[in-house]
This record gives sequence, structure tokens and C-alpha cells, in this order.
Amino acid sequence: MDKQTPLVEMRDIHISFGGIKAVDHVSVDLKPGEVVGLLGHNGAGKSTLIKILSGAYQADGGEIYINGEKAEIHNPRDARKYNIETIYQTLALADNLDAASNLFLGRELTTAFGTVDDDAMEAETRKIMGKLNPNFKKFAEPVSALSGGQRQSVAIARAVYFDAKILIMDEPTAALGPHETQMVSELIQQLKAEGIGIFLISHDIHDVMELCDRASVMKNGQLVGTVDVKDVTDDDLLGMIILGKRPEGVPVQG
Repeated sequence: MDKQTPLVEMRDIHISFGGIKAVDHVSVDLKPGEVVGLLGHNGAGKSTLIKILSGAYQADGGEIYINGEKAEIHNPRDARKYNIETIYQTLALADNLDAASNLFLGRELTTAFGTVDDDAMEAETRKIMGKLNPNFKKFAEPVSALSGGQRQSVAIARAVYFDAKILIMDEPTAALGPHETQMVSELIQQLKAEGIGIFLISHDIHDVMELCDRASVMKNGQLVGTVDVKDVTDDDLLGMIILGKRPEGVPVQG
């Protein structure tokens, strides 16, 4: 896997707000079909780092490479051009609309007469859901009637349908029960199999141990290090998050 060109390389990224270094010369990368967890306390800088990748913030310095080529990301539209999609914790779904209307929100399919083609949108939604979450059956109901895991799968389906290659997931299992968490875990496995790379922002060490291949830990805006999840214990990760201490006897990148 290491021979692959990373999907994303963020090199020496730094940004300050009012003299405070929110992200202090941090480098992380992401390979195709890999999940990299970003861990750290609130204010550690992990969300700020990812907002630079998604175009919400502009870095003061550093470079981003997508598929080995230097990328210019000045806003979310630029990020989309590089097939970067973000799934926020709030999911940004229109509660009163059904799954298909949410999938195509702002990018509706139209008939030859210029009217919205509900049938085509539902057919496409059924197709992608059949791949991602075959148990999903609630196509006619507003998404407000869906469970947390089902809502998550609608948001993921939207990103994947519009050709996301790089997915940013912000606390994807927050407020989900065990069954729903399992569903999101299966969705993530599915995306990995398709070669999609995922940055997963989380507070939850168990999530990261279960869902991620590598974990990059930040503290006070700096990268403590990046480790292979299979090489570390929960306690190792805790030590990195709380003490900023690298685990002993474990290869650490960055």
C-alpha cells in the first residue's frame, strides 16, 4: 500500500487566529482505500486542519497535494473539484424532503421539459442505496423520519454519487446507538473497498481503533504523531492525546 501515491498530502500546514497557532506546521496524508482518524481534544486543531482541506479556511502557509499534484483550494467549490466531500455531524439534510430529494438537492435531475424528474432521482437513489445500504427501504419518507444511521447513509450516498474520492467525516457515530454505529462501520468498509479515502474526525478512541487504519493525533495545534492503529493500544492513543507523548517501541510518522 505504501507504494501508492497518496490521495491527499497536507504538508507543513499552518494557520493562526489572533496570534494563536491553531495549526502549527502539521503534515498528514491519506491513501486510497484508507481511513485515517484525526484525534485530539477540543481546540487541538484537528477540525481546523480539515477545514483547510475542505476549503472553509485558508492556510497561512503549507501545501496540499491531491494525487501527487499541487492543489489550489480556496473555497468549498474548489474542494469539490478535487472530489473532496465533507459529511458534517449535523449532516446538512433537508428534514422535510425524502432521500432522493436530499441526494440531488441543488443538483436536481430534470426531464426533457425542464421539470424535476422525481422518478429518475428515485431510481438513481435506489441504485446507490442498493450498493451502500441494501437494507434501506424508506424512500418515500422525509428524512426527519429516519434513524441516525439511515440519515448518515443518505449523506454518504450523496457524497459518493457525486464522485467523492476523499471523504471527510466529522464524528460520524456521535449520538448513535450500537446498531447504528455498526451500520456506519459497514458503510465505511464499503467505501474503503471502492478506494475512497476517509479522514475521520473523532473524540472516540474506540471508534478510531475499530474504524481506522492509522491515527494522527494533535495537541495544541501540533501533530503529536501518526501511528498504525494495529500497533497501538487505547492507552497509547490516550497518552498521545492527553500528554502529547509518543508510544514507546512503536513506529511513529510525522
